[in-house]
Amino acid sequence: MKKIYISIFALALISASGCKKFLEQAPDQRTQVNTVEKVAELLTSAYPEANYIPFTESSSDNAEDKGPTVGSEPREIVLPYYWKDNDDDDEDTPTYYWNSCYQAIAAANAALYAISQANDQTPYAPYKGEALVARAYAHFMLATLYSKTYDPDGANDSPGIPYVTEPEKVVTGQYTRGTVASVYANIEKDLLEGLPLLKNTSYKVPKYHFNVAAGNAFAARFFLFKKEYNKVIQYSSAVAPGNAFSTIIRPWNTRYSLYTLDEMEIYFTQATEPSTLLLIETASSWARTVSPRYGFGQVENNEMFTNNVTGGRWAYKSAYYGVPHYTMLKWNEYFVKTSPNATIGFPYTIVPVLTADEALLNRAEAYASTGQNTLALQDLNTYCSTRVSGYNSTTHAVTLAKIASYYGIIDAKLGLIATILDFKKKEFTQEGLRWFDILRYKINVKHKVFAVNTSFVTMELPADDPRRLFQLPAQVALSGIQQNPR
Repeated sequence: MKKIYISIFALALISASGCKKFLEQAPDQRTQVNTVEKVAELLTSAYPEANYIPFTESSSDNAEDKGPTVGSEPREIVLPYYWKDNDDDDEDTPTYYWNSCYQAIAAANAALYAISQANDQTPYAPYKGEALVARAYAHFMLATLYSKTYDPDGANDSPGIPYVTEPEKVVTGQYTRGTVASVYANIEKDLLEGLPLLKNTSYKVPKYHFNVAAGNAFAARFFLFKKEYNKVIQYSSAVAPGNAFSTIIRPWNTRYSLYTLDEMEIYFTQATEPSTLLLIETASSWARTVSPRYGFGQVENNEMFTNNVTGGRWAYKSAYYGVPHYTMLKWNEYFVKTSPNATIGFPYTIVPVLTADEALLNRAEAYASTGQNTLALQDLNTYCSTRVSGYNSTTHAVTLAKIASYYGIIDAKLGLIATILDFKKKEFTQEGLRWFDILRYKINVKHKVFAVNTSFVTMELPADDPRRLFQLPAQVALSGIQQNPR
């Protein structure tokens, strides 16, 4: 099923009128979603079980060409590096992610429908909140990747993505893309309605659900795209009550520095990590993509460990699978066998899609954008205190003078934002989030491509290039939807 698709699976979960006289049950043995427990179980499917990192990271300036005789060349990485469309619908492709987002939306809509049919909706409140925020998140990711970036000063009347709020009751429904403005309005409506309903105690493992902190972190990211900076500060601050970010962001220069390479890959995506706010289990081979021709390599790795604006050195761990192939030791594959005795199965990668680290840097950007330079510097120094080896608050403190000297930018606001974007580029290497900043700030991306004789050509993706929008699946035409222009 490769259409837009609000899966027929979702329809099967919803009680409909049937032949009650036939043994008083639905003829197809469908599950009746009519208890709090069943709604909660259904919502485990309200998250896109697909990985955007392979195509967003490969499209960004965090990827490099390591040479024509080096590494494998899987299509899901090669094509985005060249900013070419990928018509495949396999895992780790834009089509697979699109379909997975709409499957997640279908589950959220099915849950919301079931809740609306309950006589007493009070015990369902936390799950209604989760369904609304999860629906907002999936639509936001779709809008970010497949539509033009929201412009607070623009009309935002370019095509958005279908915002689906009802369970699909036909195999192929007809939809319109609406506009970026209408999609953002719907996201905000769902988000603000759902956030107050979230409740951490409703889940056995909260970090696989939209818990309170994850909901606030998502809100901070959403309003950062809208440039509503006071709201970014409000929601990112709620991630760490009492401004306790220093206790929950990743401890790269302390605990992480003691891990072996194998331990690092295991612990980075554990639900017990304080920094991790929302984990999604994705059907993905990303964790085993250790030696591609295009990706994180020696050039990027060397840049990571050079001096930075603090005057110190980053404490990030990296390792290589034979130069020039490097990894940040963030990914550990989970292989699920088709049966207990099978030798074949499916690879999964657990992805921390929302973290306290991102929330802190988003707040720093909001402070900088509103002229609150002292608070922005405080956040940057909180961040650096866990990132710089042997951090000393006196010698390594980030200051406006250091920023002006290091980046050559005198303007305080521009210098602070340049620092934040630089930190985020390094922090989220191999996590795909650099692409979001490239979109927001209309950053030109350049990729070198080497020939056999070691000469190279440079490709460029300008700010207004239509290839910045990933292509919708061809099958969306069945639902009356146009693809992105090329």
